[in-house]
Amino acid sequence: MSKKHSLIKSFGYAFKGIGTAFKNEPNFRIQITIASIALSLAVVFRFSALEMAILMLTAGFVLILELINTTIEALVDLVSEEIKPKAMIAKDVSAAAVLTSVILAVFIGIFLFLPKILKSL
Repeated sequence: MSKKHSLIKSFGYAFKGIGTAFKNEPNFRIQITIASIALSLAVVFRFSALEMAILMLTAGFVLILELINTTIEALVDLVSEEIKPKAMIAKDVSAAAVLTSVILAVFIGIFLFLPKILKSL
């Protein structure tokens, strides 16, 4: 019973983390909104299962990296009250990872959506 209880608690902590990110991180809210719009449009354009899987993995990748970036920023702020060069490197590089994933997501979105849009014209 205790393992089941701890599993439920683990899910609770995870959902709390998502809620905290949603509440405190504007970029996370924007990314969730864009992902929701993209997934809704994928349904409208009748994406195949493979296309939908690629889109979902891409959106998930961006969101996961944003959560990791938020974690790194919080940890750096916790251990380094003053601005230090190594602390800035950690923050800047984790932000760069998110930016890279967003750029990749845009290209994947273009690759997936453009043929569907052109076909519907």
